[in-house]
Amino acid sequence: MVIHALLAATLAMTSLHAQAPAVDCARVKCLALTFDDGPGPYTPTMLKILRKAGAKATFFLVGKRVEERPEVARRTLAQGHAIGNHTWSHASLPALLDDEILDELKVTQSAIRKATGLRPVMFRPPYGQTNDRVLGLADQVDLAQVLWTGTTLDWKLRDEKKIRAAVLRLAKRDGVILMHDVVPATVNAMPGILKELKKRGYHLVTVPTLLRGKGPKSGVTYP
Repeated sequence: MVIHALLAATLAMTSLHAQAPAVDCARVKCLALTFDDGPGPYTPTMLKILRKAGAKATFFLVGKRVEERPEVARRTLAQGHAIGNHTWSHASLPALLDDEILDELKVTQSAIRKATGLRPVMFRPPYGQTNDRVLGLADQVDLAQVLWTGTTLDWKLRDEKKIRAAVLRLAKRDGVILMHDVVPATVNAMPGILKELKKRGYHLVTVPTLLRGKGPKSGVTYP
């Protein structure tokens, strides 16, 4: 399967904004921090924290929230972070009909493109709920599915110390960690998390940088 053509544009955009020269994750220890469900009221603070630390991340955006805060979505991309599709309404995709799944993905694609000029090449199914039917429909709109190697359950913990401990426990080379920038405790914990991860030698990169040379390809699930 051929890598989607828009991946090149995504990688070029990412490299353009503060990952130059590009990080080679085959040579150094990389980790991808990912944030779901935004943009929300705390996302601008998260962006400031990441920028101060020189860290890059990946944000999977909910379409209706992009429509509410298009300027935050633009800022996210402008600061060199990667953006993915997290559906329009955060619905459980396997519970929907085919046309409803396609609508959730397509309308979100349009909202993100209108706000940022970018058409995402990645999507993350809400709750991680997916199946072969969902994957096949996402392939029709040229979206690769990106899951995670570890989830902090920050939405449930809602405690800075516990979230920090969860991230550090889950951190591993080429890992993809799931968090939420709509959880205040996660935002508050982030400065300490970034400091400790860098101390441990991690390069904090976007998912496209982590997968450089091997994806994302539509019709495929990562990791």
